[in-house]
Amino acid sequence: MRDAFRLALAYMRYYIFRTLILVVCITIALLLPAAVNVLVKYYNRVMIVRAETTPLILGAPGSPGDLVMNTLYFKGRVDRRLSAVELKAAKDAGLVTVIPLHVGYTAQKVPIIGTSLDYFAFRNLRAAAGTLPQVLGDVVLGAAAARNLGMRTGDRLLSDQEKLYDISSTYPLRMKVTGVLADSQSPDDHAVFVDLKTAWVIEGIGHGHQAAETVKDPDLMIQAIGHNLVMSGAVVEYNEITGDNIDSYHFHGDPNSFPVSAMICVPPDAKSGTIFKARYFQNESVQAVVPARVVGELMDIVFRVKQFFDANFIMVLVSTSLFLVLVILLTVRIRRREFETLFKIGCARSTVAAIQVAELVLILAVSLVLAVGLLGGLFWYVVHVRMLLTG
Repeated sequence: MRDAFRLALAYMRYYIFRTLILVVCITIALLLPAAVNVLVKYYNRVMIVRAETTPLILGAPGSPGDLVMNTLYFKGRVDRRLSAVELKAAKDAGLVTVIPLHVGYTAQKVPIIGTSLDYFAFRNLRAAAGTLPQVLGDVVLGAAAARNLGMRTGDRLLSDQEKLYDISSTYPLRMKVTGVLADSQSPDDHAVFVDLKTAWVIEGIGHGHQAAETVKDPDLMIQAIGHNLVMSGAVVEYNEITGDNIDSYHFHGDPNSFPVSAMICVPPDAKSGTIFKARYFQNESVQAVVPARVVGELMDIVFRVKQFFDANFIMVLVSTSLFLVLVILLTVRIRRREFETLFKIGCARSTVAAIQVAELVLILAVSLVLAVGLLGGLFWYVVHVRMLLTG
């Protein structure tokens, strides 16, 4: 049998183009269904675990699916947002730990999440290097985000400008990277985190600039009303928060109107959670969502669609198998004179059949190894480089 494999290998090398075509076709036929099954099961586990560990989400009335995807996986946008009034009311209830989230802005296409330190404790996130955000302008990177951006503690990260050609839009904020989170194999790895007030600065609600009393250019002064100085819009705002200018940062407008994308509510016990849910399930101005229910419904739809793909992949496997049989039959027909020569020099028919079986075994083995290798690479890329749920 060893001689049969040696002859089969020599034949495959000689007809390398035909061999490569067969290997590619079989590899694709094996890889596609395996990749879909593995990735669907992985995402189902990731989504279900993350949803089940999040007891309750509060958001503005709208699509529950959009709210859950935006809050848990930082994907998409919500049509409406809550305000600091609802945030204060939820905290004042004293029944749950309220974790605010501000989602919607990016830095080099990576989502910026404005939140509080409670979020890191809730998600069991720790800094593998540096520290968590401590003051205005600090940013901590998820493990995958740090790798993709090529950044580490001490670097500077610039937020993306939402409207590039709008001169009235806010300046991008240059933030100091104070830490990098440990790998958690969750959507948190693919995001960057700042304090809630820093997120408001990025949105343009807060800013810092030179103190009015120190402005020497009279053209920058519009008028003085008592002790209040009205400055021109030509006063240049700072685009980086440093130790020298942090005291100049302030917020305009009613603090009660400052936006919050959503709130994660974590009760200390079942009784507190039940009372809190009862209050908000009857509240028409705030939407209360149990993430596990919403994600379960979404995954039910995904698995129904997957059944269609499974049927399609079965047809692909059948057609590939028939194609392989056809190639083998045509090869036997073309190689008839070659086989006759082997018979004339004393080669047994069983040896000729063994050579053909060896060719098929080698092609299937190479295809299987390639399919497993590609599947492993794809899975690693999704988990460690770019999770499809994010971005």
